[in-house]
Amino acid sequence: MKSNFENLAKRIIKFRDDRNWKQFHNPKDMAISLVLESTEFLEHFQWKNNEEIEAHLKNKKKDIADELADVLYWVLLIANDLDIDLRQALDSKMIKNEIKYPVHKAKGNHLKYTELENK
Repeated sequence: MKSNFENLAKRIIKFRDDRNWKQFHNPKDMAISLVLESTEFLEHFQWKNNEEIEAHLKNKKKDIADELADVLYWVLLIANDLDIDLRQALDSKMIKNEIKYPVHKAKGNHLKYTELENK
């Protein structure tokens, strides 16, 4: 059975390829697109206090979901084009994170791992 990443990536690749857009997709421009979509997501929270964010999340959840979907679109497309297995990459990164942020030092703490070393 294929992973969800693979199924989503196939759909995205078909969408792109049916439109002959691959010719415009180099790593630099795709990275820029990923950042641009991420900032569109971020705009939903800019200049809002916690109360305003809560209200915005209730009123604009579909718009926020659309922006996250755009981010995921580019992540999956970039991973495909750069031949990166996202499931393997995430597993590997989580192992690194678990080492950098051991529970006994990081639980309930927002410090960066370099600052946790002294704890």
